[in-house]
Amino acid sequence: QRQLVESGGGLVQPGGSLRLSCATSGFSLDHYAIGWFRQAPGKEREGVSCIRRSDGVTYYLDSVKGRFTISRDNAKNMVYLHMNSLKPEDTAVYYCAAAGPYPIVPIPPPPLDYDYWGQGTQVTVSS
Repeated sequence: QRQLVESGGGLVQPGGSLRLSCATSGFSLDHYAIGWFRQAPGKEREGVSCIRRSDGVTYYLDSVKGRFTISRDNAKNMVYLHMNSLKPEDTAVYYCAAAGPYPIVPIPPPPLDYDYWGQGTQVTVSS
């Protein structure tokens, strides 16, 4: 059974840091992209970052470049989103998702290719 489970959200002050974790199971991850999305109240969901497990190629939304870093631990089937210099506008529910399988994993994948989703974790940036 393919499953993604996020953890690590919480309340943090502006300028602070959080690390989100995504535990994956049931995927042949070499053929999938794992992405992080977020959705704030009243806003559309947006893709924040994604990674190709095989070689670590990454993509970032412009507004998070230089602040967020996506990484993976292949041995543990984990994907992480390290978030630094957090801003109030980063407040959202964050989801990890998987797109694929592909013979060659595109980065970033088309958004509609993300078929598997976690339940989400709340990140609130506020003083």
